[in-house]
Amino acid sequence: MHPLALAASVLALSHCALAGKVCSRPPEVLFATIDVNKSVYDVGEEIEYTCRPGFVPNSGQRKYTCLPTGKWPLNTLLCLPKRCPTPGPLQHGKIDFTDFHYQSSISFSCEPGYNLIGTRTSQCMADGKWSGTLPQCQPVTCAPPSLSEFGVLSYRRVKPGNISYFLDTITFECMPPLALIGNETATCMANGSWSSIPECKVVTCPTPTGIENGFIEFAVRRTYHYNESVSFGCQPSYVLDGPKHSRCENTGNWSTKPTCKGPCKIPVKKAVVLYNGEKKRVQNDLKEGIRHGEIISFFCKNKEKSCAYTVAVPCVDGNLTLPACFKERGFFSTLVKKDPSDMKPCEDQA
Repeated sequence: MHPLALAASVLALSHCALAGKVCSRPPEVLFATIDVNKSVYDVGEEIEYTCRPGFVPNSGQRKYTCLPTGKWPLNTLLCLPKRCPTPGPLQHGKIDFTDFHYQSSISFSCEPGYNLIGTRTSQCMADGKWSGTLPQCQPVTCAPPSLSEFGVLSYRRVKPGNISYFLDTITFECMPPLALIGNETATCMANGSWSSIPECKVVTCPTPTGIENGFIEFAVRRTYHYNESVSFGCQPSYVLDGPKHSRCENTGNWSTKPTCKGPCKIPVKKAVVLYNGEKKRVQNDLKEGIRHGEIISFFCKNKEKSCAYTVAVPCVDGNLTLPACFKERGFFSTLVKKDPSDMKPCEDQA
């Protein structure tokens, strides 16, 4: 055969071999579709993958061409689910979730004392948004308390407004002279009820008794009603210690009464002391002593430094204790020794 004819025959056979090559169905990509879906594809034919709704290409190429070898190039496309934005926050509530990707669900709940208004669940949609709208946690409300005491018990809200919400409080009052028995305040609880409702009752106290070394001012021998009070006073030179008034309480007893504290005699015959910032002679100026709660200061001598210092002593209900350093001067010592009150003060007291 002629060489040219032989070459033409080989070329024709090669072309026929190439023409016979085709690509089979391309590999499937998870969560993706192909624009041209056939059983076989011609060499040079192009296909394009598209991620299904709710998924986005994360890596790799989307378009591929059937190679002359009858095979498809290595497919590197990866479709991943879309991610919805982080929901919330849900004030006074919580959001339970596993993840925030397409088709994932989240659930909503509220803290005790709050009601969920809106949907309890939401799903991440194909467009990357959550279904529905974010719910709200609204505080539980309490209806006005039921008062069946014919108007003798009333209440007022601590906060302004006509609606009582979770943890709001109200304060109760009884019409005089009735006494309030129970808690003065009630709190709106998580279940929508009030913590407690007090009662109004008639309470009386017996005639009050007097106090030692004192008296009741303008008291009448009668039964006293709740919240009535009496006043106390003390005999001359005695000091009232405690509240001046005693009140009839809702227990039927009187509140704490005061006591009368007695004066203190100064247990020395002669001495110069400091009283209200001034030097006083006990034998002349303080014959009657001092009253409960008052303070006098005694002069004591520091022999080593030849100076004097003072020690303050209080009167406590008739008791006054001389300081150990104080020495009462006798007649002879007053003639030959200098009184500590006339000595120079010690430096640490100057």
